[in-house]
Amino acid sequence: MAARESRMLALGTQAPDFNLADATGKRFGLRDFAGSKGLLAAFICNHCPFVKHLLEGFVEFAREYGPKGIAIVAINPNDAAAYPEDSAQNMVRIAAQKGFTFPYLIDDTQAVAKAYQAICTPDFFLFDSARKLAYRGQFDASRPGNGQPVTGSDLRAAADALLAGKALGKQIPSIGCSIKWRSGQAPEWA
Repeated sequence: MAARESRMLALGTQAPDFNLADATGKRFGLRDFAGSKGLLAAFICNHCPFVKHLLEGFVEFAREYGPKGIAIVAINPNDAAAYPEDSAQNMVRIAAQKGFTFPYLIDDTQAVAKAYQAICTPDFFLFDSARKLAYRGQFDASRPGNGQPVTGSDLRAAADALLAGKALGKQIPSIGCSIKWRSGQAPEWA
């Protein structure tokens, strides 16, 4: 399991717009989250051991912070043809099993992952109410097999600071599996 660190897109970057569908065909874009105090765009997938390790904690984070005004969207950028576990059907199954309270979208062209400069799964991008990047980094210090509990402490601290209008502290890159780019689609920085 080769780990990659997130790219750490510049803070203050405007959230790139998107128009993606979930597995049922329902489409979502930035406008669908207008009015929220923040927007978390999480690049995840079904097969990555790093995502599997923290997925229940991430779902709990969404249940807790959604009502506080943080809109959440999960985006699967992986090539499902090469990684069938990341197929739309399996996305529906995982979302139902884990009780997702947020859209789980398919980035089949991988254009959105490129626009966000996502590099790994999981990769988290928290934007403020003006959709300026306030946090990009790890969920917490837990990794598969390192013995640390999944708490979401880093992302929770970032969300709490954003909601309180305070400056965010140190930001540590997320670590996960590389995005599974379609043949010839990997950006030069991936």
